[in-house]
Amino acid sequence: MNNQTSTATNLQGPDIATSTEANKYFNNLYALPFNVSAEVNDALNAYFETYTGNKISGDNLAAVVLYTALAQNLNPLSVLQQFQSLPKGEINTYLTAFLNVTRVPTSLLGFKTGTTTNQFVQRSILP
Repeated sequence: MNNQTSTATNLQGPDIATSTEANKYFNNLYALPFNVSAEVNDALNAYFETYTGNKISGDNLAAVVLYTALAQNLNPLSVLQQFQSLPKGEINTYLTAFLNVTRVPTSLLGFKTGTTTNQFVQRSILP
């Protein structure tokens, strides 16, 4: 079963030479039905808006989590409950892993963590 959300990869893309349907080439993303109830959508939006501290970022993150859950045939509310049960500070790791499951291998997500510098090296660096 292919869970990728796009037919394009770094190895091959849609074959436009034999395709008579231009929409298959240009609109190959979001091919899955994207129907959920307003309550599910509102719950995801509210949680991720609180998590990000920004309405637009929260809505965008909720949409991508919702789409990823639907692409994996998961219940979006059970995914939300699992994120809510995580301890503070661990959601970034789990969220990154969850979103990378269906991504094309050439565009995996990650996050930057602070690096620790040796105290002797740090005191030698001028501000």
